[in-house]
Amino acid sequence: MPFQDFDDMPIQWADHEDIAMKLYERFGATFNEGKIYRIRFTDLLDWIMAIPTFEGKRDDCSESHLEQIQAKWIYEWRDNNS
Repeated sequence: MPFQDFDDMPIQWADHEDIAMKLYERFGATFNEGKIYRIRFTDLLDWIMAIPTFEGKRDDCSESHLEQIQAKWIYEWRDNNS
């Protein structure tokens, strides 16, 4: 399987790091660490649901998933902006 096909693989709620990477790709440095911490979970949920390869269901979302995704997004931002 070519590497580009990995970008098109389905993403589920447990794929916190993959979701965070997609969010970083979408928003880049627009959201710094402080802004990421202040994102409302309702907005975060909508952005996740808009990821083209995301196949999770809104009803399967939990606060824990959103917290993990938020933390991974911050790690992704730090990796790219340090």
